[in-house]
Amino acid sequence: MKENKQLLDSIISGIQEKKGKNITTIDLKGIPGVICDYFVICEGNTPTQVAAVSESIEHIVKTDLQESPIRVQGQQLAEWIGIDYGDIIVHVFIPELRAYYNIDNMWADAKTEKIPTID
Repeated sequence: MKENKQLLDSIISGIQEKKGKNITTIDLKGIPGVICDYFVICEGNTPTQVAAVSESIEHIVKTDLQESPIRVQGQQLAEWIGIDYGDIIVHVFIPELRAYYNIDNMWADAKTEKIPTID
């Protein structure tokens, strides 16, 4: 889907803009019972960076595609912010929570792609 590819690219740009790291995309298409086509998972070192990455994603997607998220959760603590774009759900974590919840490895049969971190 062309729209998903553009949205994915804008989300990744938003993450990289604020130096989000350890970016993984998980392609969930065709897996029974999933609620979206893609998960995008990344990290910020601190709650401040998690919040900045989240805001950057929303800003760049809005600027590039005139799309706003359906909902955003977790901004208060900014340790795990979920951004729901319908077909794509973004998870921005602090490293400890990402390791704890380990959602990167929930779907062994899904195609995952690691996006290089930009320094």
